[in-house]
Amino acid sequence: MHCAFCGAEVVLEDKVMRNDTCPQCTRDLRCCKQCQFFDRHAYNECKEVMAERITDKERANFCGYYRPKGTPAEKGGRGGDAKAALEALFKKK
Repeated sequence: MHCAFCGAEVVLEDKVMRNDTCPQCTRDLRCCKQCQFFDRHAYNECKEVMAERITDKERANFCGYYRPKGTPAEKGGRGGDAKAALEALFKKK
C-alpha cells in the first residue's frame, strides 16, 4: 500500500492495527483516508453503507470495514456476489 498522506510505500506484514503508522510521515495507517472505501463524494465519505459515521477521517479508528487501499477485494464479498448475479442474469444461452 502507499500512504495517502506522503505517498511512501508501506509494506504490510499482516493486518493494519489501530496504532500502526507510516514509517515516513508517522501518520495513522488505520484511518478512513487510507481505506479503499474512502470516497469524498459518497455519503459520509464512505462507499461502505453499513459503516458507522466517523468524523475525523485522518485519525485512527476501530471501523470493522477498514481495508487498506491497494489490497485486493476479498473473494465472495458483497461486490463479488453482485457481479456473479449480474453475469448470470445477462449470460447468453
